[in-house]
Parts: sequence; structure tokens; C-alpha cells
Amino acid sequence: MTKKRKSRLYLIILLIIGVSVSAGLALKAFNENVMFYFSPTDIKDGKAPIGHKFRAGGLVVAGSVKRDGTKVQFVVTDNKENFTIEFDGILPDLFREGQGIIALGKLDSNGMMIADQVLAKHDENYMPPEVQDSLHK
Repeated sequence: MTKKRKSRLYLIILLIIGVSVSAGLALKAFNENVMFYFSPTDIKDGKAPIGHKFRAGGLVVAGSVKRDGTKVQFVVTDNKENFTIEFDGILPDLFREGQGIIALGKLDSNGMMIADQVLAKHDENYMPPEVQDSLHK
């Protein structure tokens, strides 16, 4: 093998390795940032991952909101199943009982979601598509 061919072969091998490593890192980053949506029924059926971030939503059950300083605990329903969400922070101004919400967080071992973020619908006619679909199942 000539010196020129050898150097081309090394270059091609390095390029293949570089592209493979880049693709692997991109897929890993994408996989870590994907957040799936689960309805209260899905969560009660055990489909939601414990200890991994996901989105969940439904309607806030009337009379279920309990506040303790900035910590808030409330129950969300899809009119079939209920589950509890705990959030430590300032809730959106539009958050109230009977309102559609989406929470982003993790499920603990007791089946309660520890939310990092709570989003409320932004007007009286809008409902996130995931929540609307889970309410009509």
C-alpha cells in the first residue's frame, strides 16, 4: 500500500469514527430530552415511568387544592382516574379548580407526581390537545 493510499484510509476511518460518535451523542441527547405525555388513566395503569420526567395533564379536581407556603398539592382527573401532583413554586395566574393543566415532572414511588413546572390553559376555550384527547377517551 502506498503512503498516499494509507493516509486516505486513515482519513476515511477517522471520518467514519467521528460521524458515528457525533450521531451517537446526538441520539443520546435527543433521547434524554424527550418527554412523553401520560393521562391520569395511563399513570394509574402503570404506563408512566417512575423516576423519569414526563408530562401529565387533566382537570384540577374541585376541592383538592392544598397549599402550604409555596408547596401546593392537588388532584388531576381525566374523568376516569385521578392522581396527585405536588408542586413547590408559584402557580400560573390562570391555575384554578376545574381548569385544564399540564404538569412536567417525575413520578415518585408512591404514585404522586413531583412537578417541576405547571402550565395552565391560557383562555376559556383553549385546552392542550393531549388533555382534550385523554378526556374524550
